[in-house]
Amino acid sequence: MKLGKRLAAIASKVPQGSRLGDIGTDHAYLPIYLVRHNIISYAIAGDLHQGPYLSAQKAVQDAGLEKFISVRQGDGLNVIKPGEVDAIVIAGMGGANIINILTSRPDVTGTVTRMILQPMIAAAPVRRWLTENRWRITDETLAEDEGKTYQIIVTEQGETQPLDPIFYEIGPVLWNSKHPLLKQLIAEILIHYKEIIIAMSGSPAAAASPKYQELIAKMKALEEKLICL
Repeated sequence: MKLGKRLAAIASKVPQGSRLGDIGTDHAYLPIYLVRHNIISYAIAGDLHQGPYLSAQKAVQDAGLEKFISVRQGDGLNVIKPGEVDAIVIAGMGGANIINILTSRPDVTGTVTRMILQPMIAAAPVRRWLTENRWRITDETLAEDEGKTYQIIVTEQGETQPLDPIFYEIGPVLWNSKHPLLKQLIAEILIHYKEIIIAMSGSPAAAASPKYQELIAKMKALEEKLICL
C-alpha cells in the first residue's frame, strides 16, 4: 500500500512503537500502513459514520490485521478509553471540529504523549487552542496533494507561551524552518481571505465590522511574511 502525500506526511510524524488512535479513519489506510511497516504496535481506527466504519472494517479484515487494528464506530475520542493509546491522529476535518473533539475528552488526551493534527481548514484556531491548553507545537510540516497545501501540526503536552498572532496562521515551526511549501501556503491563505473581504465589501455594515478590519490586518501581516521568504 502506498499512501498519498498528505497521509504519508502524517505517517512520518507517528512515534515508533506507539499505540495509535486514528480519529476519522475513513478506510483505515493510515493504521494499516503503519502496522505493515512496523511503525506502530496497535491502533484504534474510529469513524462516526456507518459507511467509512464499514469500509475500514473490511480493509482491516482484507489485510488480515484484526489483531492489531480495532475498528470502532463512534463520535471522536469516545471510541477510545483513557490509556488505550499514547498517540492520536485527527486528520481530514475542519479546525472547529478538531477542537470540539479535543475539548470533549480531556481524560483521553491527558493520557497521550503526542497528537498529530491535520485541519483541512481553520488551522489558526487549532494552534491557538493548543497553546491555550498546554499543548506545545513541537513540529510541523506541509504536504501538497492534488493541488492543495495541507498543514500538519505535531503537539505534545508541556508549558506553552502565546504566539505572535501571525504564527497561528502559518505555524511557528513552518516559519523557522522556512518550509519549501510555505510560500504556497501563504498564497493560498491570502486568496481565501481576499475572497472573504470581497464578499464583505458588498455590505456597508460588514465592511465596517471589526472582523473586516481584522482580516485586512492579517492580510498585511501575511504579505509582509511572504516578502521575507
